[in-house]
Amino acid sequence: MLRLRYDLAMSYSQIRRSCGLSNGTLNGLLARAEKAGLTRWEQVRDLSEEALERRLFQRADDGQWLEERPLPDWAEVERDLRRHKHLTLKLVWGEYIEANPGGYGFSQFCDYFRRWRREQGRGVTLRQEHRPGEALQVDYAGDTVVVMDGGQAREAQIFVVCLPFSGLIYTEATWTQQLEDWLASHVRAFNFLGGVPGALVPDNLKSGVTKANFFDPVLNASYYELARHYGTAILPTRVRKPRDKPAAENAVLQVERWVLAPLRHQTFFSLGELNAAMMPLREALNNRPLSPPREGTRRSVFEAEERALLRPLPSDPYVVGQWDLGRTVGADYHVIADGHYYSVPCALARSRVDVFTTATLVTIFQRGERVASHPRSPIKGGHTTLPEHMPPGHRAVLERTPERMRAEAAGIGVATATYVDRLLASRRHVEQGVRAAYGVVRLAAKYGAMALEKACERALAAGVLSPRFVEGLLKAPTRPVLPEPIEGGPGEHGNVRGSGYYH
Repeated sequence: MLRLRYDLAMSYSQIRRSCGLSNGTLNGLLARAEKAGLTRWEQVRDLSEEALERRLFQRADDGQWLEERPLPDWAEVERDLRRHKHLTLKLVWGEYIEANPGGYGFSQFCDYFRRWRREQGRGVTLRQEHRPGEALQVDYAGDTVVVMDGGQAREAQIFVVCLPFSGLIYTEATWTQQLEDWLASHVRAFNFLGGVPGALVPDNLKSGVTKANFFDPVLNASYYELARHYGTAILPTRVRKPRDKPAAENAVLQVERWVLAPLRHQTFFSLGELNAAMMPLREALNNRPLSPPREGTRRSVFEAEERALLRPLPSDPYVVGQWDLGRTVGADYHVIADGHYYSVPCALARSRVDVFTTATLVTIFQRGERVASHPRSPIKGGHTTLPEHMPPGHRAVLERTPERMRAEAAGIGVATATYVDRLLASRRHVEQGVRAAYGVVRLAAKYGAMALEKACERALAAGVLSPRFVEGLLKAPTRPVLPEPIEGGPGEHGNVRGSGYYH
């Protein structure tokens, strides 16, 4: 501006058009130059930018350079902003100006803060070098898609993964971001790629990372098993650091722009219908030309340079399930999984086991060995018990049924079978009848089948339906059979010993 004015003698309107300045700015700067005594180009030509700035922006009252106004400790300001999430730079400036009434205005305050951050290397990003097949970055889109599921509006979640080298994107819709959907989406993504990358780079979603720690994260057991099955590693990002996976962040933006936005006017009535509509748009996105200086498309770069460097898929497909480690088996030799109780061998009561739950199966392991397997039950609070897991005594109790009691009684004899059948019919509750019947049948082991059969005959004749009555008959001593009295003999008077017995 000064060169145009003093060296080339251009008019104010020409200078405004050439430099893109307003009237106020141009007049103000020229007035400052005149006040500083800079009215010839020779005075300005050899000055550095900093020296010229100091000459133009001296304070008129005391001649002090503006930068000598007090400034806060920018490092402390940055720490406060990080420590208190509701603290703003506007509030910090208000406290600063209250303590320093002659300090900088808000815009200059912010400018000095940004300048300090640049000098400290803050706000800059590290350019990442991506090698083909090295990693797969994983994320969910912030946008959701409404699906009318059975007449009820539900929001479908959008799963997005990206290979940073080629930029190839896979995306699909799931109902939730919960563990089973999270794992199943990974399996379908691997099948889409036709191979496995060297590492997975998710954020700290609970379905993937149980406890976030950049140096030693605690991974979800099921997610860890998936990675182990496919022979890959998991490298979670830092907490709230989206720049750690920039390819996934950009992929989310591209999916929201080129896949979800074109579907905004459509109504979907199932998750499958939504995924079917997304598929051609996803392929079109992968076949769009890359921005210069890169050539080709995401798909062409992937096929030419990256596909061959992916690890092969395992021969056995991964079964999506959820691990629950360190569950304690109850004293009833059952362990709970998804609200249902499943049995294990009784010798494992009160021990710790690992439970792997899939959509159809519950498998229980101890020290890496399978100890039990059950079909998954939807009944909350119910029990699934295998007879072979029970101790003999418990199994015997389980096997006491009316049919079993009738069969055992029939094996003893007709009278016993009849007596047991009447006992079962006489009780109001089935269990009462079973207990009474077992109370009779068990006596055969102690007194013998023949004795029990005779006792049941006598009980039937007496019309008494009671296991205690039958046992009483079996316990009673057998009375001797008395001889017939002889006419005229000593037995006539009931004295079986004879009259000489008393002399």
